[in-house]
Amino acid sequence: MTSEMRRILFLSVLFLAAATCMAQERTVLADGTISYLSASNVYIKFADTGAIPVGDTLFLKAGLRFEPASVVLQKSSISCVTRWIAKRDPAVGMIVHALEPVRMSEPEEKTEEPQVALKDTSSTPVFSGPAVTEVVDAADDLEAPAEWKEKLVGRISAASYSTFSDDAPLHRMRYGVSFRGHHLNGSRWSTETFITFRHNAGEWSEVQENIFNALKIYSLAVQYEPSRNSILTLGRKINPRISSMGVIDGLQFEQSFGAFQMGLMAGSRPDFQDYRIDPSLFQAGAYLGYGQQKDGRSQQNTLAFIEQRNSGQIDRRFVYFQHTDNLLKNLNVFASCELDLYQKVNAEVSNTPTLTNFFASLRYRFSRVLSASVSYDNRKNVIFYESFKSYIDQLIEQETRQGLRISANYRIFKRISIGANTSWRFQKNNENTSRNINGYITYSRVPGIKGNVTINVNALETGYQQSRFYGCRYTRNFLKGRLNGDLYYRWVDYIPFYSDVKTHQDIAGLSLSWRITRKLSLYTYFEETLDRRYASVSRFNTKLIHRL
Repeated sequence: MTSEMRRILFLSVLFLAAATCMAQERTVLADGTISYLSASNVYIKFADTGAIPVGDTLFLKAGLRFEPASVVLQKSSISCVTRWIAKRDPAVGMIVHALEPVRMSEPEEKTEEPQVALKDTSSTPVFSGPAVTEVVDAADDLEAPAEWKEKLVGRISAASYSTFSDDAPLHRMRYGVSFRGHHLNGSRWSTETFITFRHNAGEWSEVQENIFNALKIYSLAVQYEPSRNSILTLGRKINPRISSMGVIDGLQFEQSFGAFQMGLMAGSRPDFQDYRIDPSLFQAGAYLGYGQQKDGRSQQNTLAFIEQRNSGQIDRRFVYFQHTDNLLKNLNVFASCELDLYQKVNAEVSNTPTLTNFFASLRYRFSRVLSASVSYDNRKNVIFYESFKSYIDQLIEQETRQGLRISANYRIFKRISIGANTSWRFQKNNENTSRNINGYITYSRVPGIKGNVTINVNALETGYQQSRFYGCRYTRNFLKGRLNGDLYYRWVDYIPFYSDVKTHQDIAGLSLSWRITRKLSLYTYFEETLDRRYASVSRFNTKLIHRL
């Protein structure tokens, strides 16, 4: 056994030993609202998703009981992408509950919580998307309020991602820990962390050369609340009021005056290559915010002025604006933009105001069965440091993120729904354009097979090739939600513009997830890609998750 394999075995055993020793926590409720329905996923909006781990199960309330509703696949700061597992059909506006593990001083009823950890296809972005925070009460309490109860949420995970082909097999190991502690021991102090360590088997030398090739610290901060209306944060953290800027390494302070907020920040940006702390990328700024929340509706606006430096020299000065609004019934709006006031590119200084980053989205629910959305994305600074998606999924994501996107979803009958979306990326020189059309039809709880079936069609055209794929996916739960199965097939064609050689692939996959205990989950995923011109490629992933 090589030293590399012994190291992997040691870390895996260490993780399993730690997982079996973790204590069980009790739960409280957090409410979310279904905001969007896609081909196979349900999007649920929360005030904050920090306490909801990927793989968690969300619930619908049925009288005095709670029944499993959906499983969290991916999440942003305020929204969860989930797979629906409830008997009832999802609808935009439906209330869904999250059961958060907490430590509380008084006894609380214990709730059995079915949980499934599904296929991990998420990517870890540097720059977060839309975010909104709750407006705090205007009273400035000098003492810590009695309702500041301690809440501890976290998880540890160990995963392997293996690829087998004619070349040497590639094995990637990934270990992760996330933790969020609100008002530790009922105090004014809180903390949060999200750290991963990943490396390829047989390539330990790259880790030794630079530890940050493997170690990624996405969040590591402590927070102190001098009063009910002030927050002081030290460390690496995304500020939800200026979320599109990504993490800030340093000091942040916010003071609230009723519905208004004033904030200051000073620190640095992460290194663009390996995401380590880089003091040479200094940045500082101030912002003014206004927000209100009433009767389940909210609005938040932020105007910030930021200066960024590189090795002591001014790099950028820009104005940042962010707006979140759902004051109108059935309407959700988000927008953020950056207006550069000073730029230095190739030693040339420009003071001409330039719109450098812009994103806006609008979602409207016409009725219980029909909803639509439109968005425009012109952000240039979105970087992904981790991705475990297949090539076709990465291609579609990369080529459709920027530009105009329109989508609509319609439920024809109680169990049958259809949807379509199209995106168009355009530029003046037409050198980097792309067009994408996607459509689906879903039949829930099909008689006889007792599962959900989705048929999906996608057509993508970029500046260098076309791709077409036709897919079918079957999903079913077993053992009262403790076991979930996902079976799919894709027919994919790639048609390059600068070559007569076309590529066809048949992709088949199967994933199984098992809720071993209320806190411990295991998932396995296997995918086979058959190519008529090249050897087949197999992908096999496993992941063990233990919630703290």
